[in-house]
Amino acid sequence: MRTRFDPIDVELVESSGGAFEVRREGDLVFSKLKRGRFPEEDELFELLAE
Repeated sequence: MRTRFDPIDVELVESSGGAFEVRREGDLVFSKLKRGRFPEEDELFELLAE
């Protein structure tokens, strides 16, 4: 992540229930709970670049 998006702050927020969410500037970019799956290999990079 840091090599493609510099500077970037990454924070791990522990939770329960199988949640895996990625937010950019407070906006939800990806949610495992909504999509029912983990992101594909480069999917997060594409979503964060939008």
